[in-house]
Amino acid sequence: MLVTTHRRESFGDPLRSICAAVRDLATRFPDLQFVLPVHPNPHVKETVESLLSDLPGMFLIEPVDYVEFVHLMARSYLILTDSGGVQEEAPSLGKPVLVLREVTERPEGVAAGTAVVVGTDCARIVSIASELISRKDAYQRMASAVNPYGDGRASERIVDALNARFG
Repeated sequence: MLVTTHRRESFGDPLRSICAAVRDLATRFPDLQFVLPVHPNPHVKETVESLLSDLPGMFLIEPVDYVEFVHLMARSYLILTDSGGVQEEAPSLGKPVLVLREVTERPEGVAAGTAVVVGTDCARIVSIASELISRKDAYQRMASAVNPYGDGRASERIVDALNARFG
C-alpha cells in the first residue's frame, strides 16, 4: 500500500488520525507492506515518524523522484493520498485511490469510481481500505473503472490530427 500525505490542512489532528488508520491497517493486515514517502516538512515528518516508524512492514522513505514514484504506484495494491496529481495518475495504472481529504478538486475520479473521498477520519479510512483489501469484487470494481482522465493516447491523437491537417 502506498500512502502520501502532505497537505497543510492535514497538519495536526487530521494527520494523526490518518497515521492511526495506517497503523490499524498495518496491524490488521500484517502481510501487507506500507510505503510512505515522508514529506520533509517538520509538521509531517515528526508526526509520521513518531506514530509509524516502529511497525513491521512499514517503510518510511525519503521523497522520491517522479519515475520512482510511478514505479511505487504501479507496484502498489491500493493508494491512500491527499495528492490531486496521484488521484489522476493512479487510475491509469488500475490502482484504486482513497482520498485523504474532505473534498477533492478531482470529482471526475469519484464519479467514475476510481477514487473514494474518505477524509481523515480513522474509522472511515480503515473501513473502506479493509473492504478493498478483503473483498476482491469491491477492489476489482474500482481497479477496472474507466479512467476519466483519459486513456494515455492523447499524443497519438494530436499527431494524427496534425498530420491530417498539415501532412
